Amino acid sequence: MSFGQRGGYGNRGGYRGRSGSFNKPVEVGKEYNVSIAEISRRGDGLARIEGFVVFVPGTQRGQNVRIKITQVSERFASGQVVQSSDKPAATTPEPTEKTES
Repeated sequence: MSFGQRGGYGNRGGYRGRSGSFNKPVEVGKEYNVSIAEISRRGDGLARIEGFVVFVPGTQRGQNVRIKITQVSERFASGQVVQSSDKPAATTPEPTEKTES
């Protein structure tokens, strides 16, 4: 097996669609419904559309949003929130009322 084939050097993961130049599953200006699966190192929400990474600033993990793609590069895309359908579950419990005895 040569190193240019599957599993050799240079296999850094990322979009696992077609190798080389490929049609990306998103287009600038189009809208998509996505779920924010992770938060990037920069703090942006990270969603995937057919395995292709889309960064969405101002979102939180677990949020379902409708986004508009603003930029597409070779390895990822960026989008902005058009509509937020829900907020993620709270990570800290709400304070409870104290009753005095």
